[in-house]
Amino acid sequence: MAHADGKLSSYEYEVRMKEDREFCLREMQFQYGKESTLDSVLKELSARLKKAGISYAVIGALALREHGFVRATTDIDLLMTADGLQTFQSECVGAGFIPAFPGARKRFRHAESGVKIDIIIAGEYPGDGQPKSVIFPDPRAVSFEKDGISFLKLVTLIELKLASGMTAPHRLHDLADVQRLIRESSLPKSLSEQLDESVRSAYLDLWDKAQHIDAFEE
Repeated sequence: MAHADGKLSSYEYEVRMKEDREFCLREMQFQYGKESTLDSVLKELSARLKKAGISYAVIGALALREHGFVRATTDIDLLMTADGLQTFQSECVGAGFIPAFPGARKRFRHAESGVKIDIIIAGEYPGDGQPKSVIFPDPRAVSFEKDGISFLKLVTLIELKLASGMTAPHRLHDLADVQRLIRESSLPKSLSEQLDESVRSAYLDLWDKAQHIDAFEE
């Protein structure tokens, strides 16, 4: 596959993808042909949210990347409170960000580049949307900051993806994400002890499968 910097060896390329967020996002930008890089939009968005006093956490593929598993994406997924979303709508929508379609409440686009921004609200349930012990929490309690950007913490990210993939057939890729994350980041089996009881067995099953190299062959 062609990439933006053809001078890198395959090994150097993989290392850069894992260790250099901006390189990774620029590369995903190159592969998907966007006019503006994800990293620039993410930085702009994070600065706007901080200025507006909106608590948030980056979730989805960009959060996975921060924890050691690179999965290509062209979207930005955020966790916010209901109040945070309301502030975002009043402070940011129409000023650099627009609804993804008429009447959209939680799906937006960066006005200049078209990069999609999807927002999940604290209190919602992952996967099938039905009540369960794992819930999208207040981002203030489950985020950490890196380079001025707030990301979802590892344990919460895993819990949400497991709960999602276990309850919604169309979200099976969330289980695959956890499996790859276990392998790519060499996560310990004992991490299961920090997870909600409802998803522990799923983590342990994926951990066992992740120890076999053939588990990730396409």
